[in-house]
Amino acid sequence: MSTTKHIAIIGGGPAGLRAAEVAVQAGADVTLYDAKRSVGRKFLVAGKSGLNLTNDAALDLFASQYSGDAMPGNFWRECLSYFDNDAMRAWAAELGVETFVSSSGKVFPAMMKAAPLLRRWVERLRGLGVKFAMNHRWAGLDHETPMRILFQNQEPVYCDALILALGGGSWPETGSDGSWVSILEKLGIAIRPLRSANCGWECAWTPETMEIVQGQPLHNLHVRAGDSLAIGEVMLTRYGIQGTLMYALGRALRAMEKPEVRVDFKPTFNTEQLVRKMESVRRNFLQEAQTRWKLTPAACAILAQFHGPFDSTETLTRAVKDTSIPLTGPRPLAEAISTSGGVCWSELDRELMLQKLPGVYCAGEMVDWEAPTGGYLLQGCFATGTRAGLGAAKRVAG
Repeated sequence: MSTTKHIAIIGGGPAGLRAAEVAVQAGADVTLYDAKRSVGRKFLVAGKSGLNLTNDAALDLFASQYSGDAMPGNFWRECLSYFDNDAMRAWAAELGVETFVSSSGKVFPAMMKAAPLLRRWVERLRGLGVKFAMNHRWAGLDHETPMRILFQNQEPVYCDALILALGGGSWPETGSDGSWVSILEKLGIAIRPLRSANCGWECAWTPETMEIVQGQPLHNLHVRAGDSLAIGEVMLTRYGIQGTLMYALGRALRAMEKPEVRVDFKPTFNTEQLVRKMESVRRNFLQEAQTRWKLTPAACAILAQFHGPFDSTETLTRAVKDTSIPLTGPRPLAEAISTSGGVCWSELDRELMLQKLPGVYCAGEMVDWEAPTGGYLLQGCFATGTRAGLGAAKRVAG
């Protein structure tokens, strides 16, 4: 049994890799374990359509995008100050990866791919002395001194501090399967159930509506869920509605007993303006609106299902400005972009250490926080990985 001061990290996603980087640079002896044959699998999947590293938003606005923080004070502002969006861009530049800011404020690598960045990052970690142990699936923990980590079909490992960065429950094929929940619960740690976040929502289209709307976008919408408003576009699918606009409303929708969205299809026009554009119409109101209001066939199909038939311009106008679409629920956790729920904040101190298990830290998506897409998710993983890595390194250094 080794008595060397050693930090073990379980989970080879962005949070775990960043924690390893910070800890080894602080002088710790670090080994990173992962259940898969290679690290960064979810990172690679996220980067297939262009890796959104972070966002160019100011710190206060950036911190406001995170929900689920039950700690006193503005923890997220404090956590991000350890590794903010400027630090992220500087970090990428150190790896030889230039970045740019898009018109929406999202920050991307100039090469628009995750694989080259990940490859350079792993090479850097190996050069710094981080050891990698693949095909190690976490099975349990004996919280002794030193700690004894159990793996399936592998020998136990001993360490002086442990960082858990096991992800949430989305995209389980990448290794983020939520299997850690039962292990921590047996150790007395409170966990909020993992639920889909940043995901599509299901709607009971009629066969007639589905035939028209499937695969069609709707642009320039105002969509409300309770008191929350999102502006932008959605994509209609066979099961319902998806897109960044729906992701932004996810938290509000999950809080509703009967989730629904209320859609303004023509937010740039008031009711009087729309009525004037239809002043000579006496019949075929929905058909005429396609031309006079430039309503798409998909929008018309939705209006017909939930509010039709229309016997006047006034009734159609009210529907166009406020259509209620009931939703039956979010898409399954396995296909969500991210997860809500996880380790409760009440279990953690400000260094992200589990108070019931001194020396054990949590980072990344396995903690109970969520954020919209647009660079906030990845930045949150890097920031919490930085915080946990520094805390663990400080602990083993005494």
